[in-house]
Amino acid sequence: MKELFDIVSHRCSKEVTNAYSTSFSLATKMLAPSIRQDIYNIYGFVRFADEIVDSFHDYDKETLFNRFEVDLDVALAEKISLNPILNSFQHTVHEYNIDKELITAFMKSMRLDLSKSEYLTEKEYKEYIYGSADVVGLMCLKVFVQGDSKKYESLKSSAMHLGSAFQKVNFLRDLKEDFEGLSRTYFPNTNLNALDEESKNRIIEDIEDDFRKGYQGILKLPTEAKFGVFMAYRYYRKLLKKLAKTPALEIKNSRIRVPNYQKFGLLTRSYVKYQLKLVR
Repeated sequence: MKELFDIVSHRCSKEVTNAYSTSFSLATKMLAPSIRQDIYNIYGFVRFADEIVDSFHDYDKETLFNRFEVDLDVALAEKISLNPILNSFQHTVHEYNIDKELITAFMKSMRLDLSKSEYLTEKEYKEYIYGSADVVGLMCLKVFVQGDSKKYESLKSSAMHLGSAFQKVNFLRDLKEDFEGLSRTYFPNTNLNALDEESKNRIIEDIEDDFRKGYQGILKLPTEAKFGVFMAYRYYRKLLKKLAKTPALEIKNSRIRVPNYQKFGLLTRSYVKYQLKLVR
């Protein structure tokens, strides 16, 4: 029966989240049960698309991506897919009336990763981040506000800034992997072969500005979503602080991480702050 298949599909999306990202999985567990599964569904979708362009080096990535995109369109049109990740994603899209434009923009940025290796201008850079990160934040926001259009519009800008901040932190953290493993550079006007402290600090200041604007939106989120998003915010701020303290040369030559024991310590401290109503 379809109901059983949907249950299996949802479990697959949750498993993808747990397997691919300890930090995102931990933050998602802090959301209210009423919206938690839909965030798993969104993450599973974006994770699979990203994996195609980033990881499947022994296969024809473009062919795989084209097939995934066709299957996505069919899933959205017919409200079912034998791909359980797409089946669970289409459920969330229809449940919360997620704009097709957001999905199209995301797929456009993912497709760029198949062929584009440099982002030379601010315009190119911002367009890529909009599609790869901002729209994911907006998809999640649709779930968080549970159909409240007025609330969605009021929080839209801050959700985009938060999505941008998370993505830029990922770019800085993954500098070595992207540059050496995938031959990609995302930051414009930055020579990664000679990354210096001035360039690093300029990037960090830009991310801090996104975090400041994104935090204002966290304060206005519904109770069901606030602590989970706050937890993700705290994790990425912690990662950014580590990057700020790390010499530029070391960032270029290694991947900076927040160990799991620190993540769980961060969770405890974040919970205390939240319970004491210091998140305001």
